[in-house]
Amino acid sequence: MPAAAKLLRAIIMGAPGSGKGTISSRIVQDFAMKHLSSGDLLRKQIHDKTAYGLTAKMYIERGDLVPDQVMVRMIMYELTSIHNSSWLLDGFPRTVEQAKALLRDQPIDIVLNLRVPFDVIIDRIKGRWTHPQSGRIYHTEFNPPKEPGVDDVTGEPLMQRDDDKEETVKARLEHYRRLTHPVLQFFRNKGMVEEFTGNYSNEIWPLVHQSLSTQLKPLQYTRYE
Repeated sequence: MPAAAKLLRAIIMGAPGSGKGTISSRIVQDFAMKHLSSGDLLRKQIHDKTAYGLTAKMYIERGDLVPDQVMVRMIMYELTSIHNSSWLLDGFPRTVEQAKALLRDQPIDIVLNLRVPFDVIIDRIKGRWTHPQSGRIYHTEFNPPKEPGVDDVTGEPLMQRDDDKEETVKARLEHYRRLTHPVLQFFRNKGMVEEFTGNYSNEIWPLVHQSLSTQLKPLQYTRYE
């Protein structure tokens, strides 16, 4: 009998604005992995009014965190449906208890931690400006409007979303740091974390690709400019 194909079970972690979405999409493309986002899954469960979704919605509407046991059961149920595939888990685990529960049920090969300096993330996000009527997005450094503060097409004023304001970004990053530090330390103590440091996705991606290539044969290596 031919040997079973190698499967890779990975977790990706990174602060908001670290390029986690970009890196995840490239991993899925180049390594044919299933991408499982806890946030997307939670929204789908709530939309579909499943038992997990209805339970989670009850907590969310009260302003409470969804309990560990609910998130664990929901994720485990989803993982059983893709047990024959390599997968990349995104947004879970968020607590040490969730991490312990995951490892009791699933062998994890690697935890990819994207390390982008917080000052770089803050500068990147606070430069975003939006034309609310069309959704067009500008950036003061990477894609500035022809006239500062004004939409190129309509001449109407641009606005900065609350999520893009510096104080909001700082608060989100600090919340992420407090929330994930214990989880990262838990995985580091088990020797499972590989760190990838840089300022931009195109700087970090070749390092991630090289690391994953030692464990799983890529379908291709696309050059990203």
